[in-house]
Amino acid sequence: MTESKKKIPHVFSDLRQEIVEMPEIIKSCSGIRIYGRRIKSILFSTDVSIIANNNADAVLAVYPFTPAPTILKSIMLVASVPVLAGVGGGLTTGDRSANMSLFAESEGAFAVVVNAPTDVKTIQKINQMIDIPIIYTVVSEFTDIVSRIEAGVDILNISGGEQTSQIIKKIRQDFPDFPIMATGGPTEETIREAIEAGANAITMTPPTNGELFKSKMKKYRKLAKEEMSNKEV
Repeated sequence: MTESKKKIPHVFSDLRQEIVEMPEIIKSCSGIRIYGRRIKSILFSTDVSIIANNNADAVLAVYPFTPAPTILKSIMLVASVPVLAGVGGGLTTGDRSANMSLFAESEGAFAVVVNAPTDVKTIQKINQMIDIPIIYTVVSEFTDIVSRIEAGVDILNISGGEQTSQIIKKIRQDFPDFPIMATGGPTEETIREAIEAGANAITMTPPTNGELFKSKMKKYRKLAKEEMSNKEV
């Protein structure tokens, strides 16, 4: 293949020159196909401004509060890629999680995500209610994964902090082909470790609005200083 064929053209508009870009290394994982769409990089955020300005393959919309239809509706409105919607499983269980899952499906979510404490009965209720995949969050190597898969879980989301890669390896021993997405961690090296351990897709937490504004304000201050210097000349 010639060099010219390898190059990928980049197209931006005048006002949209900056987006949150996912690390290139994530492209080396296999990805997970959901309804024919291959998903490798997953943005973990509920900030609608960031969700509207990124190059991820999907959005992981989970948050540490009771799931609310208004929050999901706002995210779905601005997202241009599939949304994996959090529907509880910790404090929010049973019929409420199942009803929230049905709402997520009706709004166009590609999958629902349940928290680590989600019991088998809640997963079974959700599975009976919806037709989109169920993603179960694993935070420990001691989690009873078998019972959750039997209840209807379709994808595992590994979020074990520094132990994430070890948990992936352990699961891969028993489930060599089961779809796994996992947190990539703070560096390219931790992302590589998760992929080499067996993760099919990687989630990444983007910079906050404050962090993004910090770099932009630094740029603006530099421009202001240069403008003043030019006036004094």
